[in-house]
Amino acid sequence: MALPDILKNSLEIPVIGSPLFIVSGPELVIAQCKAGIVGSFPALNARPAHVLEEWITRIKGELGEYKAKHPEKKVAPFAVNQICHASNDRLSHDIDICTKLEVPIIITSLRPPAEVITAAHSYGGKVFHDVINVKHAKKAAEQGVDGLILVCAGAGGHAGTLSPFALVREVKQWFKGTVILSGALSDGWGIAGALAMGADLAYLGTRFVATEEANADPSYKEHLVKYAADDIVYTNLFTGVHGNYLAPSVAAAGLDPHNLPEADKSKMNFGSGGNMKQKAWKDIWGSGQGIGQIVDAPPVAELVDRLKREYVQACREFAERMPAEALAASKAAAE
Repeated sequence: MALPDILKNSLEIPVIGSPLFIVSGPELVIAQCKAGIVGSFPALNARPAHVLEEWITRIKGELGEYKAKHPEKKVAPFAVNQICHASNDRLSHDIDICTKLEVPIIITSLRPPAEVITAAHSYGGKVFHDVINVKHAKKAAEQGVDGLILVCAGAGGHAGTLSPFALVREVKQWFKGTVILSGALSDGWGIAGALAMGADLAYLGTRFVATEEANADPSYKEHLVKYAADDIVYTNLFTGVHGNYLAPSVAAAGLDPHNLPEADKSKMNFGSGGNMKQKAWKDIWGSGQGIGQIVDAPPVAELVDRLKREYVQACREFAERMPAEALAASKAAAE
């Protein structure tokens, strides 16, 4: 596994809780990190801009205190997501704050993040960049990112269309950094499957919307429990970038989820969160195709404990299915 030192011996399970617009705040991030997975939030969630420093200071302080009181527990580092797009007029300010406070991990989206990499590496931080295809992955790798988040078919919110089997295996041929897989992962079996394909970490977002600590409308959480993969639509209408959304939330906004026009990409605006009166992600709810496995909205600690049990069970079942000679060869290679 190509894990940076900051993640070695700090994770209960190999998971990053992805940054969720509006939904991810200090409460969710702190709970995720205390439970032993990487918690993250979009910098733009902290509004107005000065709130970003307050959030990061709070997260670092509470995690530091918790770790001091519980030295036996694995406490994961946190991450801040930066949207690298011309419409994000806060990018320079937010990079400066993250550098000043030495945020452990920066997650970047859209264009290759040269200035973010330079800033993060100046203090030893790591940069993970999300991509939907090999072309974008190679551009990010050339910039020197530490990890690639492969956003595959079925991921919630902004997502690609490639199969994870195709994208993970192709990227692994040439990229030696950390590989993180995103796309319809909602339980321990999905996490185990991601690692079996060669990913180092699984990237779960929608599953954490349905938790007590998530800053999400109660109806949003209820929808995630109620609906399944057939209730997801893929469109670029709301932000200019294709993504997966809950069809019932689209219908509630007065639109036909199965007859949506294409967006005008020239009007992409990530500073305001969307292009329309009905804003993604406040009115139009992002969701991955893995919602069929979501049956409740528990506290984060309870969910992570469940994911860990499922992950261990999935690994055990996988080992039991392996032919005896393959299992023996695997053990010999490990030794």
